[in-house]
Formats: sequence, structure tokens, C-alpha cells
Amino acid sequence: MPDAPMLSSAGSAKKVKLDESAFGASFHGPLVHQSVRAEQAARRRGTAATKTRAMVSGGGSKPWRQKGTGRARAGSNRSPLWTGGGVVFGPQPRSYTFKVNRKEQRAALRSALSLHAERGSLAVLDAAAFKAPKTSDALDLLEGWAQPQPTLVVLLADESAAALSFRNLARVAVLQPESVGVADLLGAASLLISESALKEITERAGAIMREKA
Repeated sequence: MPDAPMLSSAGSAKKVKLDESAFGASFHGPLVHQSVRAEQAARRRGTAATKTRAMVSGGGSKPWRQKGTGRARAGSNRSPLWTGGGVVFGPQPRSYTFKVNRKEQRAALRSALSLHAERGSLAVLDAAAFKAPKTSDALDLLEGWAQPQPTLVVLLADESAAALSFRNLARVAVLQPESVGVADLLGAASLLISESALKEITERAGAIMREKA
């Protein structure tokens, strides 16, 4: 069964057992890739827009007569060939999102969590040790853990003292369990989760396997 050290201001004195269904899965590259693409696509605003020749102002009359001028024929100054004319096949506002079904999302999440557990870059945080926000305590804890950065810290909303302690540190991101995506996990070199948040993220990742049991 996978485990992770418990980190607190007193050091890492004990190990915490991790759920095998959520933290002991094999890495599934195609599902992880698909899930990351979906998350990144959903973050795109999709607001890029250009004007077609129908949207450009002007063009009410033919610039010059058809024949006799020696110049090429022209019917409108809104033509894409003209400076200031419309754009052909330019971007228009759209949604980039695409669906990944729930089972695939959870399998990808299990893969990302299990990868951290396998390489030892996962630890459990004793958030209750932070009685008040203190960035120096958070920095000492991370330096004592001696894991590479960037670091993702996962905390519940009511663990505000710990969140305020970590959020100002460079290369440290603080998220709540429901906001953690596969891309966030893969983008972090180390992962720190509070005990309460660990229960929630385990339920998110291991729900399918428990349903089958």
C-alpha cells in the first residue's frame, strides 16, 4: 500500500497510508494526455475575432469604372485584397471545449496522483499546525521536505491559515480539492495535501473503483 510522510512544524515523524485505488494505479498516458488537453482547451477564452468583408465599413460604390482606366477591376474597397478590407477565414468567437467522460477523467486523475506517490513527491500536511498565517513557517516546512519545485498545495477552504502561509511563496500554488486538475498535478514537481483535502481528492479519484467493489 502506498504511503506518504506527514509534514508539520515539528518535522515528518510518521507515515500516512494512501488509498490503493487512488494512489496505486498504473500510469495511463493516452488518458492523461486527453484529459490535460480538455482542461487546457476549457481555459481558452475563444474571443479572437476578425471582420469579414460584410462587416467592414465602406464599399458602397464601385471604386472606379470597369473599363478604360488601365487598372485592375475592382468592385468594392471591402475586398480582402485591399488594405483595410475584410479578412477571409479569420478567427471568430468559439468554444474550444470538448468532452472527456467521467470515468476517463477519474482514471487520468488517479494516474497523476499515483505518479506523485510512486516517485515520492507527495506528502500530507498537518494544516492544523498553522494557528495563524505565517509564511516563514511554510517556507521552513518546504525547505525541510527538500522536494523540487514548483509545488502544489491542496487545502480545504476552511484551512485559511495554512493557505495564507503558502500562497505568497514563489513557485507554490494553492488550490482546493475540487479545483485540482490533471494538468495542475502534472505541472507540479511536488504535491502537498492536507489530511482533510486528501480525503476529498481520494473520493474524486477512487470513486469508480469503490463503486465496483
